[in-house]
Amino acid sequence: MLNLLDLGKDGMIKLVTSAGEPAYRADQLFQWTYQKAAGSIDEMTNISKVFRKRLASRVSITYPKILERHVSSDGTEKLALGLRDGIAIECVMIPEDTHWTICVSSQAGCSMGCRFCHTATMGFLRNLEVNEIISQVLIPLREFPARKIRNIVFMGMGEPLLNYDNVVKAINILTDPLGPGISRRRITVSTCGIVTRIPQLWGDTRVGLAISLNAATDEKRNLIMPVNAKYPLARLKDSLMHFPLPRRSRITLEYVLLGGVNDSMDDASKLAKLVKGLRVKVNLIPFNPWPGAPYRAPEDRSIVAFREYLLSRHIATMLRTTRGDDILAACGQLAGGWMNGKTKAC
Repeated sequence: MLNLLDLGKDGMIKLVTSAGEPAYRADQLFQWTYQKAAGSIDEMTNISKVFRKRLASRVSITYPKILERHVSSDGTEKLALGLRDGIAIECVMIPEDTHWTICVSSQAGCSMGCRFCHTATMGFLRNLEVNEIISQVLIPLREFPARKIRNIVFMGMGEPLLNYDNVVKAINILTDPLGPGISRRRITVSTCGIVTRIPQLWGDTRVGLAISLNAATDEKRNLIMPVNAKYPLARLKDSLMHFPLPRRSRITLEYVLLGGVNDSMDDASKLAKLVKGLRVKVNLIPFNPWPGAPYRAPEDRSIVAFREYLLSRHIATMLRTTRGDDILAACGQLAGGWMNGKTKAC
């Protein structure tokens, strides 16, 4: 049976027209499914009972199960969601002053092998389907209707650009005015540098781009990010130089500071040279330790010195506040003991 959460607008148009219904029914279905986060066909009260009965024989609305919910001391929340095949994924809800940000996963596990990332220890299990991506936003809408969801970041488990078609379809559903209606300016896709897909992203989605960079030389990046062997920094920079940024917009460069590895003044100097000519802002992220991690967090003085050096070179630089590290929900910590749907202590 088809899952309505997978169809999107085109799929819903085909569904209703094949049933002999007028095309406007597709908008009603779309709104109930993605904006009102309906849990069943029966909730769609402005659709006739006869058509609802016919729909229920052909389609359903099926969400992943909430396996566990963890709440951090800082208010950050992590949901472990069980998929149809027994695999579990995680998404994170981050409270801001007046709204919430949701950190969404695009794959179960990851094949990129970044050595500072807990998700990499899972290996790659599979790409997430559209309904599994969308559900990470719709479940919070259903469970916590009073919360205003303003930002969505594809910075959870997996490499979004290796599940490109499903991620693009999910983004276009999330930004539809008849869906959740999230502003495209409030969605960011983070990639470790799949340069063959980067040029397409703006044309297909009009959302923000973030690059997980983490080193300013090929020699050092090769050691911590295997993807660099295939897509070295010169190719990555060239793809960013040609990314069609709107006026007053910047690409975000995420730089995880690993104590004693990439946090020296020499690293800062090389980073400043690397970003010359790019319209970027640097987001510094102190490493968030996880069980068995091969790295340590940087010292506070190293963080301050690194940031001040970049600012002295007139490079827009932000220091990301650690959120949810006590529940393994911070940047680079997702996996949380959930492996192949089997629970372990977080």
